[in-house]
Amino acid sequence: MKPNAFGNHTSPSYAEGPPRQVPGFASLHRMVSLLLAERVPADGSVLVLGAGGGLELKALADAHADWSFHGIDPSPAMLELARQAVDPHGSRIALHEGYIDAAPEGPFDGAVSLLTFHFIPREERLDTLRQLHRRLRPGAPLLLAHISFPQTEPERSTWIARHVAWPAAPDADPAQLEAARQAIGTRLSILAPEEEESMLREAGFAGVSLFYAALSFRGWVAYAA
Repeated sequence: MKPNAFGNHTSPSYAEGPPRQVPGFASLHRMVSLLLAERVPADGSVLVLGAGGGLELKALADAHADWSFHGIDPSPAMLELARQAVDPHGSRIALHEGYIDAAPEGPFDGAVSLLTFHFIPREERLDTLRQLHRRLRPGAPLLLAHISFPQTEPERSTWIARHVAWPAAPDADPAQLEAARQAIGTRLSILAPEEEESMLREAGFAGVSLFYAALSFRGWVAYAA
């Protein structure tokens, strides 16, 4: 299941959440599309981990008429939202219920996971990255973007406060903001940027580069070695 950036579970209104909560959300999709297209051939196949809701699937399918996609998500409700979102491209998109081990073996020409990894427990991160790696052709790109900021204090608390403040209304209830700060601090699996990059390399990826940074969110491109 891909909850929204506050850790709340999904609903039919999910599509309204990320554009409001993630700075530069539409531009993030454009950057991912551009970086994938550097390596993915015209008739390539792309794996999308955490595809529930279908927002990134739709953006990529709209931009690349001959690519095919496999989307993975553990939530049947979110997969149904994805089916609705990508309906015009349905013949090119297969959706699978489950986690990374439910994904086809590939090999794929590229992979994407947006706003998902901060919901994967730290102890499962490396295995997830390794499973993505072995499903990719050599040199294929992996694009990740999710919450990542320093985990030492006081920086950690400062970044949590910024994350909560960004989409909040000026008259937001302070008690609700505090509840959101507590949820971010306890329910999500947030790693420091340097740990994210180290784990990508440990999983077998090379050429790890930061391509997106917007308040509490970071995005990397890396290549299957």
